Amino acid sequence: MKLTTLLCCAALIAFGVGACIFALTGFDILAALTFGNAYAYRALLSFAGVAALWLLFWLICFRPTKPLR
Repeated sequence: MKLTTLLCCAALIAFGVGACIFALTGFDILAALTFGNAYAYRALLSFAGVAALWLLFWLICFRPTKPLR
């Protein structure tokens, strides 16, 4: 479970960096990685959605910030 959480965090950080590069330069790294294939592009975007949902589940169930109170 810890490995899954770390992979989801890494994936969302990578998607965030890609979105930042796209916003600043106009170059879409995700489209370049998928060679313009719409199905692969959507599959990677859906992976980002699943990673975000997994992290939301993890934050709700395990409450990693509870000891900070």
